[in-house]
Amino acid sequence: MKSTVEQLSPTRVKINVEVPFDELKPDFDRAYKKIAQQVRIPGFRPGKAPARVLEQRLGRGAVLEEVVNGAVPAKYAEIVSAGNVHPLGRPEIEITKIEDGDHLAFTAEVDVRPEIEMPAFSELTVSVEDIEVTDAEVDEQLDGLRSRFGTVVTVERPVQQGDFVTLDLLATVGGEEIAELAATDLSYRIGSGELIEGIDEALVGATQGDERVVHTVLAAGEHAGQQAEVTAKIQEVKERELPAPDDEFAQLASEFDTLAELRADLRARLGRVKALRQGSQARDEVLKALLAATEVALPEAIVNSEYESRKHEALHAFEHDMQRLGRWLEQQGHTMEQFDADLRQGARQTVKAHLVLDAIADAGGLSVTDGELSERIVYQAHRHGVSPNEYARKAHESGELSLLYADVRRGKALASVVHQATVTDASGNPVDVEALIDSVTPE
Repeated sequence: MKSTVEQLSPTRVKINVEVPFDELKPDFDRAYKKIAQQVRIPGFRPGKAPARVLEQRLGRGAVLEEVVNGAVPAKYAEIVSAGNVHPLGRPEIEITKIEDGDHLAFTAEVDVRPEIEMPAFSELTVSVEDIEVTDAEVDEQLDGLRSRFGTVVTVERPVQQGDFVTLDLLATVGGEEIAELAATDLSYRIGSGELIEGIDEALVGATQGDERVVHTVLAAGEHAGQQAEVTAKIQEVKERELPAPDDEFAQLASEFDTLAELRADLRARLGRVKALRQGSQARDEVLKALLAATEVALPEAIVNSEYESRKHEALHAFEHDMQRLGRWLEQQGHTMEQFDADLRQGARQTVKAHLVLDAIADAGGLSVTDGELSERIVYQAHRHGVSPNEYARKAHESGELSLLYADVRRGKALASVVHQATVTDASGNPVDVEALIDSVTPE
């Protein structure tokens, strides 16, 4: 087999291929066997008719068509496996010549990863937030722990932030009551932000028996994007009484004997959380700096595919109704043009990040171990609320396992860049990211 690669653009090539018929003997054998199983010829058992009889009965053209249909994808796969090209997406294949008994010729046009000139990773400099745990943050953690041991009691006073209220809800759109949005004796904590936008502010200051009306734009469901009027009636107001923050509480709520020891432990935990957050911020900032310093020619077909995927996901909440999405955007002060531009820009950034990180992974010879892939599967399974085995099975059946592998590999590539970059905190102190970055996946 002979093949040449013609560069059509920085992101697209045409592969010209010639295959001698001598190399196609296995393909002819498979074609004869397959055709023999599909036709019935008098005097021969199914699958036993010889090649010459099949050609006499069906014609040489039918055999050649079967050979080409099997051989061309296989020969293209051979070229890709040899590493001559790094394709992105599916090729456009055209048969250019079939010289029976001599050779088969075809071309394959496909998007490819462009050549990328990388910046010096050691010259990338980013800044992240300081790690500082304040007394107020420790107090907040302590109050959260106290609330777990608190008791809820009914009060006769106006609603305050943090109170628990029992509500009856009634919602209408255009004067028509929406049954799925109605609720009776709904328990809700003021300030949680888990109901509709604006209801917390409306309920603060109200008392038992009061009604408050809130106007909002529905974000999901059958009436997504439409203006709704929601009436909330307060049936009951409760507050949580917290135990005193003292040594006795520390002994009740933890393994520590004193409140001071408990506070010290909470401070240490907060410090570890902030350190991990700092590592995540370092990853994000280094990726931004890397992409800003790298010029990449983007294959538009791949960008369009990513754009369509993002658009499909965004429309899912509106049951793929563009008009409902448009109404919701209008209520949020945005236009469909802005929405579309943001989606396309996000798609371009994602494709650019993938191309750059894949190139870094290739240059560094990075691979993914079974343990690393299993760890990511367990993490994803937990996020989706299924068992790791179930998630792995579905990922394998849908072809997403290879995408998961690529994500882990890109995360390792980004981690390698973070380790080489200069990362300082807001105070100018160098940040040791070695203990913070393990395997990260770009957004």
